[in-house]
Amino acid sequence: MSALTPQSDMPTPTTDKITQAAMETIYLCKFRVSMDGEWLCLRELDDISLTPDPEPTHEDPNYLMANERMNLMNMAKLSIKGLIESALNLGRTLDSDYAPLQQFFVVMEHCLKHGLKAKKTFLGQNKSFWGPLELVEKLVPEAAEITASVKDLPGLKTPVGRGRAWLRLALMQKKLSEYMKALINRKDLLSEFYEPNALMMEEEGAIIAGLLVGLNVIDANFCMKGEDLDSQVGVIDFSMYLKDGNSTKGSEGDGQITAILDQKNYVEELNRHLSATVNNLQAKVDALEKSNTKLTEELAVANNRIITLQEEMERVKEESSYILESNRKVTKDRTADGQALTEARKQLKEETQLRLDVEKELEVQIGMRQEMELAMKMLEKDVCEKQDALVALRQQLDDLRALKHELSFKLQSSDMGVKQKSELNSRLEEKTNQMAATIKQLEQSEKDLVKQAKTLNSAANKLIQKHH
Repeated sequence: MSALTPQSDMPTPTTDKITQAAMETIYLCKFRVSMDGEWLCLRELDDISLTPDPEPTHEDPNYLMANERMNLMNMAKLSIKGLIESALNLGRTLDSDYAPLQQFFVVMEHCLKHGLKAKKTFLGQNKSFWGPLELVEKLVPEAAEITASVKDLPGLKTPVGRGRAWLRLALMQKKLSEYMKALINRKDLLSEFYEPNALMMEEEGAIIAGLLVGLNVIDANFCMKGEDLDSQVGVIDFSMYLKDGNSTKGSEGDGQITAILDQKNYVEELNRHLSATVNNLQAKVDALEKSNTKLTEELAVANNRIITLQEEMERVKEESSYILESNRKVTKDRTADGQALTEARKQLKEETQLRLDVEKELEVQIGMRQEMELAMKMLEKDVCEKQDALVALRQQLDDLRALKHELSFKLQSSDMGVKQKSELNSRLEEKTNQMAATIKQLEQSEKDLVKQAKTLNSAANKLIQKHH
């Protein structure tokens, strides 16, 4: 703090810059914010010790939370009032570049973040007001359209960005007050996200929800497709609401004290943010150290596995050399048996050749059998044809005999044709004898064919039995 304290009565350029920065960006940590008409008055809590009544210590969490709620409520009053007046004087539709509107969203974001329970994640603790806003669609069905539109926006990657987009869409719909009232009335659901003494759980939250009704008179239009809502820094600009130091302080010394106090609080706030950043980085380092420890353990396990595999490979090499030595000994022992093995192979080759010859002979015999079967079928067909011819010859013989009897009868009745008939008769008898001889030859040939068929059948059966 000594480095920031002016060394002389005259303000230096560095002091002026720090004072200006402190006036432009101050958080609500150790200040009490009060309303002075349309202006904002800040008093450091360490200066409020003139009352004789005992007050709770400033380290009491409940006291600090109550002071923060009061400060946020007063900031919300100023922000809403200034936004309505400036919008009515402007007389046109507001967009995302309008400074009072930006400050209103920053104040609302601080109100919604107040008293949020931290959720532990892999990279540390995370606080986001998107979770409570998601509950609104369950309480008011009309809000489901806003929630769906926020989830469909392609450029939003963090819950904080989704919450900021939800606030803007609700303001465009002129239903922000209705949604906040519905949410505040369900403290049983909010208790999952907020501490018991958070702004949304206390009376200040209901007051802010009532003040939001006045925003229904303004028209706003936002184009959020190209806007980066994830990385915006929500800092309240007090320069829009603070009075000039010269008008509130009567002397130059008081102004310097105020500047010094502002410097002190600015540095403390900067230190607090740096501490929070350090804590987040420390949490990330711890997570990385845990991950590194896990990877180290996995590496050690992998190294042990590699050593085990190397030992197993050495053992396999030893077994392989032992097996090779054994194979060499067996090869030497088998050299003496080489001739016997050669003879056995030769005998096996001969037996294999013999078997192939037998198989070929069997195939020949099978072919012969098939030819014999075909010949038998042809013989049977020939026998049938000869039997038919024999029947026809017998029929002709019977006809000739009948004719012979008829001619003999005619011969007895005719003397002149006796000789002719005798010659004819002799011829007929000779022909009859020839036909009888032919019939006998055919019968003998049939018997020979039957015997030959039986002989072929028996030979085929013997060949089949020999093969089996």
